[in-house]
Amino acid sequence: MARRQEEGERVNECLFRDVSVAVVPSNKWLTGFLCFATGDGGGGGGERDEDGPYLHFNQEKEPKGEEQPLTFKEYLCHSQLFRVGLASLLWVTNKNSPSSIESFCQAISIQFPTEAASRKFYSTFWQQKDDTTFAGTGRELANGASDASWNLSKFDKKIESSSAKMYFHYYGQLLHQQNMLQDYVRTGSYYAAVIENRIDFQGRIVVDVGAGSGILSLFAAQAGAKHVYAVEASDMVDYARKLVAGNPSLGERITVIKGKVEEVELPEKADILISEPMGTLLVNERMLESYVIARDKFLSPVGKMFPTIGRIHMAPFSDEYLYVEIANKSLFWQQQNYYGVDLTPLHGSAFQGYFSQPVVDAFDPRILIAPAIYHTIDFTKVKEEELYEIDIPLNFTASIGTRVHGLACWFDVLFNGSCVQRLLTTAPGAPTTHWYQLRCDVSASSLCLGAGPVSSAISPAAV
Repeated sequence: MARRQEEGERVNECLFRDVSVAVVPSNKWLTGFLCFATGDGGGGGGERDEDGPYLHFNQEKEPKGEEQPLTFKEYLCHSQLFRVGLASLLWVTNKNSPSSIESFCQAISIQFPTEAASRKFYSTFWQQKDDTTFAGTGRELANGASDASWNLSKFDKKIESSSAKMYFHYYGQLLHQQNMLQDYVRTGSYYAAVIENRIDFQGRIVVDVGAGSGILSLFAAQAGAKHVYAVEASDMVDYARKLVAGNPSLGERITVIKGKVEEVELPEKADILISEPMGTLLVNERMLESYVIARDKFLSPVGKMFPTIGRIHMAPFSDEYLYVEIANKSLFWQQQNYYGVDLTPLHGSAFQGYFSQPVVDAFDPRILIAPAIYHTIDFTKVKEEELYEIDIPLNFTASIGTRVHGLACWFDVLFNGSCVQRLLTTAPGAPTTHWYQLRCDVSASSLCLGAGPVSSAISPAAV
């Protein structure tokens, strides 16, 4: 980070060189350096900038002719940042007039020389916007370089702070925990997997990843664990401590730790990792990544993971009633005289919008028109990066000739214990869980004229 004098004030800066910018809608790209500044006003006699941190751009090369070099200064408090490509970002600023009545937005396209530089800039933006400060002075950051003095945790680098806050707030509510605990298929499967495999837990060190209410930690203690470290990042940790304290015969062997697995340190290696990291379609909520990070960080080389393997199942389905139900939601936008306004120009967008949303419910397995295929994720071997985007080719053999309305999905996980293997499934026709199943309905259904092959692909991606 460098300290430099500019406009009578001293600013703390983080520089990104060889960056190309274009003010939207102009397609004129200029190369220069972007610089974050805190505007603390220290040491230069200037007053503190009350609008807080800002970003400024300086064009490195003098323009030809009479053109003036491009510079701009944008305050983070009025700005948002969006990813539009691997090395491309879009900076949007809402500018208010002095009267605060009129306002307009300015958008700036930013192209970085490397994906690493783009990620670093993105992390810096949100760190500054969340009122954190740079640690350390006197060093300039090169594009894509890391500075250990203010490195974000692995969790913070991949998850937007606003999204993380909402996630942890949601899981910090007792009502949500009750919803999961009352899923007796889920809770009963975990209990059976632990108790029926006491040999794996007796006298062992256990780490409960994302412990929530602490129920799995208590199960592990019931099975004879020597000690359980219950790691939980949300405010649910306070309730977990109460529950553990209220069961002293088990709780004396449980330590509840508040923090993210990406950040906490434990005094010893674990023999067993236990967690409930599954979201809708298995990978939603990105908790699987934390489960894998905990494996690499805490688990001994011969340790076990509960659950051990996950599978995503997919099959084409035909459901005319669901198709009509979704399509009818957009009929509102077919009104040609809605208080004197023709809404039909928006009908097409609304129609596509309704079909872009997955349907999470329980359905009759008889709507499936082909045997399901599945994609396996071995939690003991998969790399974290492999969970960011999963490419699954879809090749089915239809058993009947009918219209294909979309793709139905569900998942299961296997607990590979030393004594008993337990399967927790969310399949259609099985007892319903709080995960239900998921269906992706398509707006343009395909006509399958007869029994035969049906091909496509699906790529769940982390966002």
